[in-house]
Amino acid sequence: MTLNPFRQHPPGLATCFAVEMWERFSYYGMRALLIYYLTQHFLFSDREGYLLYGAYTALVYMMPVIGGVIADRWLGARQAVQLGAILLVLGHFGMVFEGPAASPATNGEGVVRDALYLNGFFLSLALIITGVGFLKTNISNLVGALYPPHDRRRDAGFTLFYMGINLGAALAPLLCGWLGQTYGWGYGFGLAGIGMLFGLLVFLRGQRHFRGLCESPARTRRGLVGAYLAAPALVAVVWLALHYQQAVGQLLGGAGLLAAGALLVLAFRYCTPDERRGLLTCGALILVTIVFWAFYEQVGSSLNLFADRSVDRVVFGVEIPAASLQALPAIFVILFAPLISQLWLGLSAAGREPGTRGKFGLAIGLLSSAFLLLALGIALEGGDGRIALAWLVLNFALLSAGELCLSPVSLSMVGRLSPLRYCGFMMGVLFLAISAGNFTAGLIAGLTSQGAGDAASIDGYATVYLQLGLLAAGTTAALLLPSIYRRLRPAAAPAQTPEGTP
Repeated sequence: MTLNPFRQHPPGLATCFAVEMWERFSYYGMRALLIYYLTQHFLFSDREGYLLYGAYTALVYMMPVIGGVIADRWLGARQAVQLGAILLVLGHFGMVFEGPAASPATNGEGVVRDALYLNGFFLSLALIITGVGFLKTNISNLVGALYPPHDRRRDAGFTLFYMGINLGAALAPLLCGWLGQTYGWGYGFGLAGIGMLFGLLVFLRGQRHFRGLCESPARTRRGLVGAYLAAPALVAVVWLALHYQQAVGQLLGGAGLLAAGALLVLAFRYCTPDERRGLLTCGALILVTIVFWAFYEQVGSSLNLFADRSVDRVVFGVEIPAASLQALPAIFVILFAPLISQLWLGLSAAGREPGTRGKFGLAIGLLSSAFLLLALGIALEGGDGRIALAWLVLNFALLSAGELCLSPVSLSMVGRLSPLRYCGFMMGVLFLAISAGNFTAGLIAGLTSQGAGDAASIDGYATVYLQLGLLAAGTTAALLLPSIYRRLRPAAAPAQTPEGTP
C-alpha cells in the first residue's frame, strides 16, 4: 500500500491537480477580499459593490465558453491552459498595486477615486476573468484525455482532481483573507498571485505529459498567432464590460434568449421524440440552477459583508478575520462529499435514489433551510447587533450540502439527458446559467442595502434572507410535490368491461 494517491494514475494527473489547486487558491483568495476591497478601499456603496462583484463573477463563468471554443478551434487545450495561467499571474500581481484609497469629496457629494489605479484594478480583473476562461474548462479536458475511453481509473482520477479544487479553495481564504485584512490588501492579493505563479511553473515543468492531447485538428501557425492576439482583445472587451455592469445583464439576457431558441430548434427539428424529451428536461432543469446559484452566491457578497458587520467572530479570545470564513464552504464540501456519495449509493441499492429533479429539490430545500435559520438567528440576536458565529457556520454547512446535491448532479445530467452530439452545446448553456445566477446574486445582494449609498442594517439582512428562504421553499415545493403526488396517488382501478364480454 502506498501513501501516494497518484501512483496508479498517469503522470499528468499530479500536474493537473497542482495547477488547478493553485488556480483555485489564487481565485478564492482574491475573491474572499474583493467585496471588502470594493467597499472599504474604493468606497463603493454596498449596492455598487455588489453589482460590480456580480458582474465579475458572471463574466468568470461566461468566459470559459469562449475560451473553450478558441481552444477547440485553434489553440488546443495545452496551449490554452498555458495562456490562461500567464494571464492569471499578470492579473493577480496587478492587484498588488492598490494605489491611494478613495476619499469622500470635499463638498460632501460623491467619492474621489484615483482614475489611473481604478482602471488598473479593472484591467487586473479583466486579465483574471480571461485567464480563467482559457484555463478552467481546458484543464479538465486534459485530465479526461489522460485516460483511454474505458479506463476504470477515470472516475478516481477526476475525484482526486476535484479534491485539488476544494483544497485550494479552502486554504486561500484562510491565508489570503487573514493577510489582506490584517496587514493590507496588497499582501493578500500578492499571496494569491504567488499561488498562481506556482501553478504556472508546475504546468511549464509538467506540460510534456500533455503533448499530442486535445490538440486542435485545425491548428496552424497562423491560427495560433490569431488566438494569442484574440486574448488581449478579449481582455479589452471584459475591461469595458466591468465599467458598464448593467450591460453584462443585458448581454446575459440576449445570450439566454439565443440559447433557448437554439435549444428549441434542436429539440423539435433535429431530435427524435426520446431525444427531444431528454433535451427539454435538461433545459428546464438548467433554469432551476439559475435560482440556486443566485441564492447560493450570497456567500461571497452579502454574507461576506454580513460576517464582517453583524457576526461575533471572537473564538477563545481571538477574532477571526471575516474574509477567512470564506474557507468554510470548501471545507464543508470536502467533509460532506464522501457522505453524500455514500448516501446516493445506499439509496440506489435500496431502489430509492431520487432522480435529478428530486436532487435539485433537495438542494434548494437545503438552501431554503440555510437562509430561514439565519433569519431566525438574526431575530434572536441579543440586542448588540451581532449574532453568534454558529448561525453563520450552520448557514454555510447547509449551503455546501445543497451545492453537493446540485453542482455535480447538473454536470452529470447534461451528459445523461442530452444527445451526445449536443453535449458541448448544453454544457455551454449550463455555464451560461451559472453566469446568470452569479449576476442575479449581485442584484439580490443589493436589496440588503437601505439606499444607493447606505450600508445594510441587520434588519435589512434579515428581511432579504427571510424572503430568500421562503422563495427557495416555494421552488422546492414546485419541484418535489408532483413526484410526491404521483407516489401517493392510488393506483387506477382496472377498467370495467360489459358483462359477458371476454
